[in-house]
Amino acid sequence: MHVDKFHGSSIELIPRTRQVVYNNNPKPYTIYMSDYDFFLTDSLEKVLPVARPRCIEDGKSIPVFPGTIPAVQLVYAKNRGEKRAFMPLPFSIEVEGAPVRAECRSVELVPVDFPSNEKTDEGYITHDPAMLPDLLVPLNEGKIIPQTNQYNAVWIEFPGITASQKGKHNVKIVIKSDDKIVFGNGDEFRVPENAQYKTCLNLTLDVLGETLPAQTLLHTQWFHADCLASYYRVVPLGEEHWKIIDAFIEPMMSRYGINTLLTPVFTPPLDTAYGTERLTVQLADIAKQGDVYTFGFEKLERWCRISKKHGITHLEIAHLFSQWGAKYTPKIMAKENGMEKKIFGWDVPSDSPEYRKFLEQFLPALRTACAQFGYDKEHTIFHVSDEPHGDGQMENYRKAKAQIADLVEGSLIVDALSDFNFYKQGLVEHPVPANDAITPFLEAGIKNLWVYYCVGQSRRVPNRFIALPSPRTRAMGVLMYLYNIAGFLQWGYNYYYSALSKSLVDPYLKTGGLKDWPGGDPFLVYPGADGKPVSSIHAEAHREGLEDMRILALAETIKGRDAVLKIINEGFEGTMTFFHYPLEASYYTELREKIAALIRESIR
Repeated sequence: MHVDKFHGSSIELIPRTRQVVYNNNPKPYTIYMSDYDFFLTDSLEKVLPVARPRCIEDGKSIPVFPGTIPAVQLVYAKNRGEKRAFMPLPFSIEVEGAPVRAECRSVELVPVDFPSNEKTDEGYITHDPAMLPDLLVPLNEGKIIPQTNQYNAVWIEFPGITASQKGKHNVKIVIKSDDKIVFGNGDEFRVPENAQYKTCLNLTLDVLGETLPAQTLLHTQWFHADCLASYYRVVPLGEEHWKIIDAFIEPMMSRYGINTLLTPVFTPPLDTAYGTERLTVQLADIAKQGDVYTFGFEKLERWCRISKKHGITHLEIAHLFSQWGAKYTPKIMAKENGMEKKIFGWDVPSDSPEYRKFLEQFLPALRTACAQFGYDKEHTIFHVSDEPHGDGQMENYRKAKAQIADLVEGSLIVDALSDFNFYKQGLVEHPVPANDAITPFLEAGIKNLWVYYCVGQSRRVPNRFIALPSPRTRAMGVLMYLYNIAGFLQWGYNYYYSALSKSLVDPYLKTGGLKDWPGGDPFLVYPGADGKPVSSIHAEAHREGLEDMRILALAETIKGRDAVLKIINEGFEGTMTFFHYPLEASYYTELREKIAALIRESIR
């Protein structure tokens, strides 16, 4: 035996060559064994195939707050030998000593043909098209096969840890080669015992006894039900579609902290080219007879049951007017004289008296139905129009809002809106500015302020693009705590169309539409082959930021806000803002360590 001095793991010596007999062939095969590189890194590292990433020391102690999902990455590679190996050697991974069952997923590379906008900064992994790590998929039969001179990773996480498991847990990650290889024709090759390979990596999960407070942040990443119907080629709101909808909503709150759900009472008027339509996904059944409308909400009731089951606390009703200025009405389908037809859309202006007559009947009925299904007016959010801007759109927005304001009284009206003049004019009481336009809104002292980012926020500020280092995604949690942000919005939980919904794209091949947005912008999760969502590194980094926010809130209840702010600013030069914040992974890992130490000291 010998010890790898770099990370302290025990590795069995392996002979450089070994002659074995395969399938009773009298001619022996010479097997050239390779050297391997196995070590751990943290969840904030994006493991690129061509560069050895940083590692964490063997036996590293990680503070674990119940209610979080701690994760590390197992990095592996095969070093080039003198001669090519006989064949790739599979390895199995076993995790021992953890307080819960570990889950292992392979970190897969995805094509990012549009990494960043032209107006950007130097803080990207690359500005050139590249294959980058993002997709997290279950290990194929629980095996890995190290590739020569190529670093890969396995995401190892420990979900479901509770305060009852308080204490230190010494975890061993055992990686060992298979003792046999099965060929395509069923023949087996037995690997001699002294030609097998085994290593053990160690870490400590140090579980605290304090449970995190419930999330107070209202968090929405827009859910696109039509994209699911299109991608999986199922009938909109048919049984197969409902199963997929259920599966995609399931992890939104439990894993990603998304507690507010965009709800298509009619097809959302978002990302739609003028004069065209998105696939109809409308939860409200509408019948029209003259100026009288009747409504059926059976589909909405099913939607609400699913949402309640999976912890969604707020419904976010689809926008009531067209995007970027509220000039038109959304597409709304109804039955008139027994025939289904479009009664509103691009051909109807937003200030139409006919639309007002419709809203006077629809919105009270909708709110009553939502309340019956578990979402009263305090838990139902409305939108006018997404991201209106400029003086030319101000009057349209004013007229549109006047169409609905009295009909949704008592509910929150929010809109993504970065033009401060709209707020100054009193048009929007609850604006949602982009994080690169938030400064005047913060200076105005707006209470319960929301924030968002998307394609345009590509310079200096945090975002979730695949080509960004994970700390730039995770930073939002600390910043939102620091500035008492009440809500976060992002436009794509699962948007699988190209820009303006002109065509369906394969998100595994086109991570940013048809080079419409930086890769990672349009979706948080990938669509799995089984009709279930598949996670991503940029989703996990955002999740960890939300965990940071709750961890800081816990510390505040124990020690006070001033003590928490002191730790946040420790070692950081200048005032922390959305443009100036820690970019090093070590800041975020050490922040949790410091908060854990503060809590332990305070409760002794």
